[in-house]
Amino acid sequence: MTVFAVEYTYSATTTDLRDEHRAEHRAWLARLVDEGTVLESGPYPDGSGALLIFRADDADALAVILTDDPFHGVEAIAGTQVTEWKPLFGPLAP
Repeated sequence: MTVFAVEYTYSATTTDLRDEHRAEHRAWLARLVDEGTVLESGPYPDGSGALLIFRADDADALAVILTDDPFHGVEAIAGTQVTEWKPLFGPLAP
């Protein structure tokens, strides 16, 4: 399995959408945490976005997972940056 850092960028114009769908988004994340797919996640304190750490077979598998995010379905995310990551030390290291 590969680890990916996924950075969501939010726009002030989609704040209401995120507020409306936050419970669904967090339930989706909680399910993925329970499955071991999401390792960490959380918003930036300034509201500009969020960082999510995923485990997936490859980038294509991750892309499919991300399309299931309720925020994705309502276009509440202004941008997504996906970077393969290889943790060497700490609780996420192999």
